Amino acid sequence: MMAMWDDAITDIRGRLSEENFETWLSPIECRKIEGDTLYLAIPNSFYAEWIGSHYLPLILDFLAQRQGGMNYAVEWIVDEKLQQAALTTSSQPVPRAVVSNQAPAKAKTPSGLSPKYAFENFVVGPSNQLAFAACMSAASKSGQHGNPLFIYGGVGLGKTHLVNAVGHRFLERQSAHRVRYLSAECFTNEFIWSLQNGKMDEFRHRYRSECDLLLMDDIQFLAGREQTQEEFFHTFNALYHLDRQIVVTSDVPPKQIPGMQERLISRFQWGLVADIQAPELDTRIAILRTKAEQENIPISNEVALFLAQTIHSNVRELEGTLLRLAVKAELLERTIDLEFAKEALRSVLPCADQATSVEDIQRAACEYFGIKLSDIKSHRRHRAVAIPRMIAMYLSRQRLGTSYPELGDRFGGKDHTTVMSAVRKIASIVDDDTIVREAVQTIERKLRL
Repeated sequence: MMAMWDDAITDIRGRLSEENFETWLSPIECRKIEGDTLYLAIPNSFYAEWIGSHYLPLILDFLAQRQGGMNYAVEWIVDEKLQQAALTTSSQPVPRAVVSNQAPAKAKTPSGLSPKYAFENFVVGPSNQLAFAACMSAASKSGQHGNPLFIYGGVGLGKTHLVNAVGHRFLERQSAHRVRYLSAECFTNEFIWSLQNGKMDEFRHRYRSECDLLLMDDIQFLAGREQTQEEFFHTFNALYHLDRQIVVTSDVPPKQIPGMQERLISRFQWGLVADIQAPELDTRIAILRTKAEQENIPISNEVALFLAQTIHSNVRELEGTLLRLAVKAELLERTIDLEFAKEALRSVLPCADQATSVEDIQRAACEYFGIKLSDIKSHRRHRAVAIPRMIAMYLSRQRLGTSYPELGDRFGGKDHTTVMSAVRKIASIVDDDTIVREAVQTIERKLRL
């Protein structure tokens, strides 16, 4: 069985550049194969994410062909002994965990900003235009209006891109400004390390005195961490009273962060709270075209439309799917046409060639509640019709990213503000209302959303 793994690696090696192979696949060790599970040892979890997105599907396809179509699962084993091998071969920075006797790893740049995220390559659409405008304002008028700026939205919708863009634009105005960008987890790790090693004065000076702009991702990570919240609270106050701009991101609004101190929630709401929704179809197409141009990936309009209709959960998955297609096309020496795209996505998305539409959601909602399709598009306000209509609007917006005006047209000519109100109504009760939650989940399962 281990020989089968060696054959798979040999096969993929012949189709990759030597640099890519040595960087990503050489450090992996196959420890064992039991039944339909591969146990792969890797230097750290970053490798699992990268390889899982770019090379693992090719390896599993090879193994499936050799084993009569068997679908293998993978168990990743993080082995730090492999770290040195990865560091000596990789041209990419390799993330490392913080340990108690070692200072946290320093950022790639003094500010911690990623060079690939800027306002210029952020695709703006109805789903994110408020957050984009707020970030532009924060970068140009820092500390004056909308301070703090709190941006929230689901995974992979562009929050990290925007906060990095704020930092870059801020530094363009004055390169001497001191910008601190980090995740709440990194802030926590630095705080713990400083506390354990008697470096709290340096820690506080770095974030309270030597900081003109604080950008913090995933603030919800502080939930339940009372001591870290206490430290961040005083850091927030120090910066705020000095008119220093603070920008934080979260996956939920301030009030919905469990285990967060009320005084912090209150301060998050002092300034501007802006949300990012799932992108609409046109925005998804624009995102794909932009990413393809940046990566020199040739795709046709019909392929871009197919991908945008098929992948509608978040931007990260959309871009990741495009990159995986490009890698697979290069390895197989294929052109990225519509047939190839459908074939490549079929293994990971069984219904990829049957992209869900607003009409599909409307029909599923009508079937679940036992009403007619004409009812859901009517102007009837009876609860028996209004609730199914609002749920269908909510799912169409959340899962397909359809714009409010378009949804208004699809639901019998409703005003876009009516649709917006319906979506927000369901979003506010879906977690607490058992009937609504069960309906949403059942319809999602039926449509494989």
